[in-house]
Amino acid sequence: MSSEMPGGAKPIRLRPRRECPICKAAAKQKYHPFCSGRCADVDLHRWLGGTYAIPSEDPPDFEDGEGWDEGEHA
Repeated sequence: MSSEMPGGAKPIRLRPRRECPICKAAAKQKYHPFCSGRCADVDLHRWLGGTYAIPSEDPPDFEDGEGWDEGEHA
């Protein structure tokens, strides 16, 4: 299937091309928003490895008795 429309007209791009967030090369539609399967795999590895994790403070554990009012929940 050709990317040209009937009559030889070319399709209009509604969005500008973006760069790959990993290597900054031009993104490819097949791997959007990445340029290749390799960059997509690098990004997945970063997610699974915790590189993109947002640090947070854990709430108090209720098993320790902190955060409980003993008079209300006894």
